[in-house]
Amino acid sequence: MQRLGYHRTDRDGAHIGAGTHPGRDSGSSVRMDEMLDAAGGLRPSWRGVDDVLGELGASGLAERSRAIARLLEDDGVTYRAHGGVGDQPWKLDPIPLLVDESEWAVLEPGLSQRAELLDRILADLYGPRRLISERLLPPELVFAHAGFLRAADQIKIPGGRQLFLSSTDLARDEHGQWRVLADRTQAPSGAGYAMENRSVLSRALPGLYRGTGIHRIAPFFRTMRQSLHRIAEETVRSRGLLAAPRIVLLSPGTESETAFDQAFLSSLLGIPLTVAADLTVRDGRVWQRSLHRLEPVDVILRRVDGIFCDPLELRPDSQLGVPGLVEAARAGTVAVVNSLGAGVLENPGLFPFLPVLCRALLGEDLRVQSAETFWCGDPLARAHVLSHLDALVVKPIARQIGSSSRLGWTLSAKEKTRLRSRIEAEPHSWIGQSPLAMSTAPTRTPGYCATGSGLDARPVVLRTFGVLDEDTYQLMPGGLTRVPADSESIVISNATGAISKDVWILSSAGAVADEGELSRLVGLTGPETVSAAVSPRVAEDLYWLGRYAERAEDVLRLLRVVDNRWRDVHPAPDAALARCLVTLLQTLTAVTSTWPGFVGDGAGARLSEPLAEIRSLLGDERRRGSLAHDLFRVRGLANAVRDQLSSDTWAVLSGLDRGLVPFSPPTAAEPGLTEAIQAISAGLTSLLQAMLAFSGLVAESMVRDTGWYLLDAGRRVERAQQLVGLLRFSLMDSNPADAESLVLESILIAAESIITHRRRYPARVRVDTVLELLLTDVGNPRSLAYQLGALRADLERTEDDAAAAALEDIATLQQVVGDLDLPALAATDGTARTVLSEELAGLDRRLRELHHRIDSAYFTKPGELQPLDPFSLLESA
Repeated sequence: MQRLGYHRTDRDGAHIGAGTHPGRDSGSSVRMDEMLDAAGGLRPSWRGVDDVLGELGASGLAERSRAIARLLEDDGVTYRAHGGVGDQPWKLDPIPLLVDESEWAVLEPGLSQRAELLDRILADLYGPRRLISERLLPPELVFAHAGFLRAADQIKIPGGRQLFLSSTDLARDEHGQWRVLADRTQAPSGAGYAMENRSVLSRALPGLYRGTGIHRIAPFFRTMRQSLHRIAEETVRSRGLLAAPRIVLLSPGTESETAFDQAFLSSLLGIPLTVAADLTVRDGRVWQRSLHRLEPVDVILRRVDGIFCDPLELRPDSQLGVPGLVEAARAGTVAVVNSLGAGVLENPGLFPFLPVLCRALLGEDLRVQSAETFWCGDPLARAHVLSHLDALVVKPIARQIGSSSRLGWTLSAKEKTRLRSRIEAEPHSWIGQSPLAMSTAPTRTPGYCATGSGLDARPVVLRTFGVLDEDTYQLMPGGLTRVPADSESIVISNATGAISKDVWILSSAGAVADEGELSRLVGLTGPETVSAAVSPRVAEDLYWLGRYAERAEDVLRLLRVVDNRWRDVHPAPDAALARCLVTLLQTLTAVTSTWPGFVGDGAGARLSEPLAEIRSLLGDERRRGSLAHDLFRVRGLANAVRDQLSSDTWAVLSGLDRGLVPFSPPTAAEPGLTEAIQAISAGLTSLLQAMLAFSGLVAESMVRDTGWYLLDAGRRVERAQQLVGLLRFSLMDSNPADAESLVLESILIAAESIITHRRRYPARVRVDTVLELLLTDVGNPRSLAYQLGALRADLERTEDDAAAAALEDIATLQQVVGDLDLPALAATDGTARTVLSEELAGLDRRLRELHHRIDSAYFTKPGELQPLDPFSLLESA
C-alpha cells in the first residue's frame, strides 16, 4: 500500500471515540499506525496484504470497492440511524484491519477475563450486593443508573453465569496499548455485521482471503447456539419436562437501527425472529403465538433494551415488550439473555473501580485497562474534571436518547458554565474521560481515485465479542472495526455513516476451512425437533408478500404490453392501434387504482402525452398503486420475514431497486422521446426478469409449510383479482373489430396466454374464446378457475379449522365460474358489454369478501397495549 501512496499520519488535533465516545490526541506528536511502524516501514504482518493490494493498484482497488458495495446491496445489508426515515447502505472498506497472532494471544484472555468480571458484578448487583455493602462500589453509582432494573432483583438464568454475550469497544492509546472505551452488555449488536463483512470480503478479494492465514469466525456462532441450547435444556429440566426446548430472538422490529444484524443473526443461529406481538405470557409462561395455537418458549435472546421488555413492571409506555415477561423470568419458566438489567454494566462510571473489583472477585489484576476515567461522584475526581474540562470528554453515566458526550475543548465559555452546574448538581451522574490518541489504519475513501492521492489514514475503533462457553467466555477471533466517514470527523458512529472494516486475526497455522463450510456445522446433533410456529404476524406478512409480488408482476406485464403498443403507434400512426392503446392506458389506471390517470380529470392531455404518467406509474414510490410502491412494499415485507426466505432473495430485490433507479423522480435530464421509450422498454424487461427470479426462489427454495401456503394463497387471490380487473376494464366497452382484435391479443399477452390461445384457436381471437381460456379453463395456470383451485389446495394444506368458512366461499366461487354463460358475456349492445361488466364486478366483490374471510380466519391480531399510567388514567376518569 505504500505503492498506493499511503503514508504514516502525524496529524494533531481532535479525533475519535467509539460510537458516542469521541476523543482527541493526548499529546503525542505521532500516533501509532496499524500498518506502518514508527520509522514508516511496513510491519511484517502486513506484507501479504500490501503485495496483493499493490498488484491491484488504484483502479483495481476501486473496482473491488464497487464489487463490495454491490455484494452488500445484493445481501440487503443496511443500517437505520435512530430517528431516520429510511435505511442507509452499510459501508465496508476493502482493506481489513490486521491483528498479529501474538498480540491477540495477549488481548483475547484479557477480554475473556473482563467478561467474567462483568458477569460476577452482574450476579452480585442482582443478588447479595456485597460489593455495595462492603463499599467496593458506591450505591449511587449503581442505583441511579438507568440500566439498573429493580424489578430484575434475584432473577437468575440457569447455570453459574448471568452474562451471556458481551461486547467491548477498544482503541489504542499513545503507547499502542489497547484500551477499553465502552462495554456493551445491554443487547450487544454487530456480530451479524461482522460475519457479513467477512463473507463479502472473502468473495470480493478471494485471492487475498485464501492466501492469508487468518482465524475463521464461524465457530463463534456455533458456540453461541450450543450455549443457548444448554441454557434452554437446563430451563426445561428445572421444570421436570422432557420436551425439546424452544429459543427465539426478540427484536424491536424492522424499524430498529440494526434490523439486518438481528435478522442475520437469527438465520445463523437457526432460531425464529420475533417481536413483542408474537409472544404472550399465560399461566406464568412465555408462549410464541402460532396460527390458532401457542408454543412454549424457554429462552429469549433479546435485542430489546431491558427497560422496554415488560410494560407491566418496567416502562409502561413500551410497545416493544411482553407484558408479564419479568414475572415469567422471576419464576424461572423462561431464561432471558442477556439478563434483564445487564445494561447496568454499560456504566462507564464503573471503570475506575474495575481494577479493585477484579482483584476482589477474581484474585487477579485487570489485564485490559480502561480509558482513564474520573467518576464525578468522588470529590477528588470531580475536582479534577471541573478543573480540566478543556482536556476531557464529559459523559453521562447512562446512554439515553438525547444525552450525549461533551468534548470539553469544543465548548464555549457559556456551555462550560452550564455543564459545571449540571455536574455539581448531580455529580454521581457524570464522568470525565481522557481522550485517546487512537491508532490509524489505511482506508480507501470515495475521493481516492478522483484525486489520485494515497489511501487515507483513519482512526479505528475495534468492537470485539465474547459469548458464554460453559464456564468461560469464547472470543470471536475477529470483530467489527469502524472508521469515520469524514477525515475531519471527531466521532465514529454508524449514525453518521461510519465505514466498517473486517478484522483479521492472523494465524501461523495458515488458512483453514472457509466460513461457509464451518457455518454449515452450526447445527447440533440429536433427535429432538421443535414444532414449526408461524405467528399471525408472520403469516400475514407472508400472505401480503405474495399479494404485492403478484401485483407488481401483473402490473409489469400490463406495462410491457402498453409499451409495445406505444412503440408500434409512434413510427406509423394507425387508428386501430391508437384506439387499442387508449383502452390499455385506461385499463392500466383502473387496475392500479391510480386515479385520475388516463380516466379522470385531465385524462385527455395525459392520453395525448402519456410519457410522464407512465414514468410516474413506474417510479413514484409515494403513489399508491405505482410499480415502485408495490416493490417498496415487497422489500418491506421481505425484511419483516427475512428469516423465512432464501438468502438469495436479497440479490433479486436489489436488482429490482436498481431497475427502478432510471424512473425515480426527478430525472437528471429529460431524454428525447425515442430514448425515453427505449429506456422504459429496457427497464420493464429487467424488472420483469427480476420478479420472475423472485417467484422462482419462492417456488423452489421455501419449505412447504403453513407460511408458504399462505404466501401462495396471497399470490392466488391477487392474480384472480388482477385478472378479473383486466378483463372487466378492457372489455366492458366494445371497439371496432380491428381495434378489438388488438385489445384481445394484448389481454392474452398480459395474462401470459397468447401462445396457448393461438394453438387452441388458430382461426381468430374472439371475446368468448379469451373468456373461456382466462376464466373457466382449469388447466390454464393463469385462469381464474385455476387460481381458485390452487387457493383451495393452499388453505386445505394449512390444516387449520379456521379455513372452513373461506373454503365454503371458494366452493361457491368455483360454482359461479363454472356456470358462466360465456356467449352471453361476450355479447355487446353495440357500445358496451353490460352483462360481462356486471358479472365481473360481482366476481371482484366476491374475491374481496374472500380476502376478508382469509384475513379474519388466519391473521388474528393482539390488541394495542394500553399504558398503565396512573396519572393518565386519573385524567381520563
